[in-house]
Amino acid sequence: MFRKISLALLAGASSLGAAIDHASAIDAASLPPPGVIYASPPAAAPMRTASAERGRMGGGFIEFLFGDAPQSQRYQQVPAYQQQPSYDPRSDQQRPLLPQTEPQPQQQDQALEAQQPLDPKYEKQIVEYHGKERQGTIVIDTPNKFLFLVQGEGRALRYGIGVGRPGFTWSGVKTVSAKKEWPDWTPPPEMIERQPYLPRFMAGGPGNPLGARALYLGNTVYRIHGTNAPQTIGTAVSSGCFRLVNPDVMDLYDRIPVGTKVVVRQQPEL
Repeated sequence: MFRKISLALLAGASSLGAAIDHASAIDAASLPPPGVIYASPPAAAPMRTASAERGRMGGGFIEFLFGDAPQSQRYQQVPAYQQQPSYDPRSDQQRPLLPQTEPQPQQQDQALEAQQPLDPKYEKQIVEYHGKERQGTIVIDTPNKFLFLVQGEGRALRYGIGVGRPGFTWSGVKTVSAKKEWPDWTPPPEMIERQPYLPRFMAGGPGNPLGARALYLGNTVYRIHGTNAPQTIGTAVSSGCFRLVNPDVMDLYDRIPVGTKVVVRQQPEL
């Protein structure tokens, strides 16, 4: 009997296992295969370029922001016209000052301190004078290249001068019609005709051939004036004017008024 029960149990277990296998097969056949969900790739962002953005935002700045260069390099490719120079406050201390357009009279006068030394006989000095001209008169001795300012009591203050070259000397009596400090120079037409390379105008200053002061003689083109070429004192080089070194013409300028009589001689009086 025990044997019969065991066989019955074994048969029942076999039937149960077969039923389970059959049920599993039915379930497997009826169910669809499991679906697989894949992550979709992100949509590519539109590439912004300089040409696409320039019309809306403009210029090289967009090329800088949206160019093809890697982000780490874009800050090294700023267009040259957009680059800002670095500022160093020390540079202001090293920057040379702009020269003044026109030297001031005091600065001009100081520039005359270094003058080429003259032959001693052409230096300003008191000498004996026995002419007939009255005190305060200017007498010009063209042949000897001296200018005398008569002092009276048999004395005169003598200055060395440069005079007109051959063919440009003259004589006569004039008066000082005007006085000017650091005069401008406008060469007369006849001088430009002879020397076309001359400037048509030159502002007053240390480089001006009229020098520091000018005394105008009547209504003529002639003047007693300074010079920027002190080595010409004692020579015949001008077009009829009389030149003194700048310190001397400044001294003479301060001593005589407008209206002073000027006697120009081609023969020495003394």
